[in-house]
Amino acid sequence: MPAPVERGEYYVQSLDRGLAVLRAFEPGSPRLTLTEVARRTGLTRAAARRFLHTLHDLHYVHFDGRTFGLRPRVLELGNAYLSSIRLPDIALPHLGALTEKVRETVSLTVLDGQDVLYIARVNGVRILSESIAVGTRAPAYATSTGRVLLAGRSPEEVADHLARAELRSLTDATITDPRALAEEIDRTRRQGWAIADQERFEDMRSIAAPVRDHRASVVAAVNISAHITRASVEVMRREWLPELLATASRIEADLEHPA
Repeated sequence: MPAPVERGEYYVQSLDRGLAVLRAFEPGSPRLTLTEVARRTGLTRAAARRFLHTLHDLHYVHFDGRTFGLRPRVLELGNAYLSSIRLPDIALPHLGALTEKVRETVSLTVLDGQDVLYIARVNGVRILSESIAVGTRAPAYATSTGRVLLAGRSPEEVADHLARAELRSLTDATITDPRALAEEIDRTRRQGWAIADQERFEDMRSIAAPVRDHRASVVAAVNISAHITRASVEVMRREWLPELLATASRIEADLEHPA
């Protein structure tokens, strides 16, 4: 029987048990009977039967009348993670090409809890006053990439994120009102990109676009950051946005069909 997990406030026992049923299938045991699944998971036969037939109805397992086995659809469960760990290698050449065109710093981030996490970055010819390395975190609500990543979530998920976030002013321009932030994220969802103007650092602005996987889910965001003296909001929108969107599309193409 699997080791007990620490049960937090939002623990859902049925989900835990359903995942335990999936984990019961191992390389050396690709096909199992109902009795074997029950024994491996510590479930009763009746409970194991319910979970197995639910997974069968959802096309995660198949049943030949005696034994159960996993179906290829289970690979979808790990697709987002696998995409995220190969994203930096796939994206870096495209980030470099974009940096050469705009001469500014280009980054790739993913959403991790309340923060964006920088997973790839290419410094521009024009050095930024703020040093941000791969592995750096930043509050999602105050960044262009954060708004793009949040725009890929449902309005309900966005509302939950903002309710949990510590919305504090990082500069005089930081938007901290949950309703105003929700409107900004909704605007980002409609237009497909976002600009954060001096909301995290007083002397910087950035523009970001989403990177989607083969299911059109937003898995990352790419942005261009610049000192306010080097690019106005209008310049970013008129000159940099087309290049940024094209770069995101190239990353998506390579993510779907890696060389």
